[in-house]
Amino acid sequence: MSSLRDRVIKYINGMNDRLSKISMPEYQKIIDLAKQYTEDAKYYLDKGDIDTAIVDIAYAEGLLDAVLIMNNKDPDSDISKKVFVGGTFDIIHPGHIEFLREASRLGRVYVSVARDKNSEKIKGRKPINDEEQRLEVVKSIRYVYDAFLGDEKDFIKSVERVKPDIIFLGPDQHVNIDEFKKELEKRGINAEIVKMPERINKWKHSSTTSIINEIVSRYCKS
Repeated sequence: MSSLRDRVIKYINGMNDRLSKISMPEYQKIIDLAKQYTEDAKYYLDKGDIDTAIVDIAYAEGLLDAVLIMNNKDPDSDISKKVFVGGTFDIIHPGHIEFLREASRLGRVYVSVARDKNSEKIKGRKPINDEEQRLEVVKSIRYVYDAFLGDEKDFIKSVERVKPDIIFLGPDQHVNIDEFKKELEKRGINAEIVKMPERINKWKHSSTTSIINEIVSRYCKS
């Protein structure tokens, strides 16, 4: 929890820094609102309510980014960390949403959607939805800042494209962390690797396999 608190503090400090440098009088009401949300974030963080603090600072950043985008300025900054996520995301279900929600607590989420042939190689079956369809669905999820199709031959090229501060792994993504870090360092990527400890099983179907098995059991009886 302390590491999350430290990230929120950096997030708030970064937002205060950005707001102190911006001068756009025609949008002052929106900027003032962003300042108020930033102050609220600090208030709730001091009270120990980290979730509300994250929501408030995210609102503040969204308001400021909207102003910059309307004026054709690049909203990217070091306020919010870049979070890289990779996966197939076939037949989107609540488990996917919870995973992306958790990733979004750490910063802006960039999703590398697995290519069809790579997904088939890893999972041993073709995805139900092709890569373009899966990409389109992932792009529409509110917790995703950007999504793109991954590299067909070299997974780390997708990571290089984002240059993330954090790589967020799902509980079922089995990666040798030490070897992965060494390979990243060879490419000049110094990212923190965070793994979601376990799947959130609040629903009957929290995996694509579970959904497929349910369909087969219901509709494919001989």
